[in-house]
Amino acid sequence: MKNAFFITIILMQVALVSCIPYKDTLYLQNKAQATDSIPVIVEQQKPYRVQINDILNIRIKVTDQENAEIFNPIGEGNLNATAGERAYFDGFTVDLHGKIRVPELGELSVLGYTAKEIEQLITKKLLEDQFKETANIFVTVKLTGLKYTTYGEINGKGTKILYQERANIFEAIANSGDIPDTGNKKDVLIIRQYPDGQKIHHIDLTDRQVMQSPYYYIQPNDMIYVKPLRQKSWGTGTNALQNISAVATILSLVTTTILLFNRL
Repeated sequence: MKNAFFITIILMQVALVSCIPYKDTLYLQNKAQATDSIPVIVEQQKPYRVQINDILNIRIKVTDQENAEIFNPIGEGNLNATAGERAYFDGFTVDLHGKIRVPELGELSVLGYTAKEIEQLITKKLLEDQFKETANIFVTVKLTGLKYTTYGEINGKGTKILYQERANIFEAIANSGDIPDTGNKKDVLIIRQYPDGQKIHHIDLTDRQVMQSPYYYIQPNDMIYVKPLRQKSWGTGTNALQNISAVATILSLVTTTILLFNRL
């Protein structure tokens, strides 16, 4: 029975060590200050600059709207369409050369431009080639949603689209079903696309200072990867109760085995 006692002690120690610490499961902890009264200034998001494969939603309005119908492919009656397929077929995709093709205006280079700069570019071209100042041209340019991809130790893997102007990392994760306790919230990877290629950025979601990170707000085509904690590869539970249950099962098996050998 001494062997069983020592085995029990060892298994209990393993159970305690293999638990996921409570602090590793919490978001936005105040790690830098001793009080919660210190405000955290959220990083100001910079205007997004268009990348290759982005899809733009362009709307042109003038005093006599019939003269602008050719520029608005889905028509005013369908502006509330929500299907992602409509955005793909009716939007303006930035090609590998950083250009879009607009009816009557031809190819326009927009790579690295902000939505505001593209609005100004199209307005200028329309005034030069199509309309006069009296037409009261009004151009709006928007991305057809914030598209991003999540994978790794997260409940909702795959590509998601948020139909809003901006979204932070927590909104993106919540929209993907949240990160389970077995996911590493301290080192989440954001793989972001740039004109010169992709770069990997690391952020700690357990520290409230993440709100000051330049990667706090996601960008179109971001990939979010959550690494699993080591406890998952060990095959243990996520908390002490689960581990004690596992230990009890193993102990029962060990005790039964010892008793059977003693009877032989």
